[in-house]
Amino acid sequence: QVQLVESGGGLVQAGGSLRLSCAASGRGRTFDTYTMGWFRQAPGQERDFVAAISWSGILYYADSVKGRFTISRDNAKNTVYLQMNTLKSEDTAVYYCALDLARTFDPPTRLEGYNYWGQGTQVTVSS
Repeated sequence: QVQLVESGGGLVQAGGSLRLSCAASGRGRTFDTYTMGWFRQAPGQERDFVAAISWSGILYYADSVKGRFTISRDNAKNTVYLQMNTLKSEDTAVYYCALDLARTFDPPTRLEGYNYWGQGTQVTVSS
């Protein structure tokens, strides 16, 4: 099985930055051929797409984060990152890392297309 562990969340002032990490692990697995994504869920809200990076390196972003967030991956470390800059209060949410083993959707923006999920890391942006 696959385990995803997010880290890097915390408290930050509006306009500040955070870098989230998601470490993927699994017996005998590498993750360079899989799409990885970030979703977020604010209190009382649905879990929404934030960003994804495909197996081929194509980047996808929600309109709300374009120009501010950058997703990247380090395949040698089986880790995906989300660099979040110019954070806004509306970015406050639990951020979840996800892995798509099956290339379910194109573009990979639907949560239903992801097979594995981390437990989330809280990002709180103070105003």
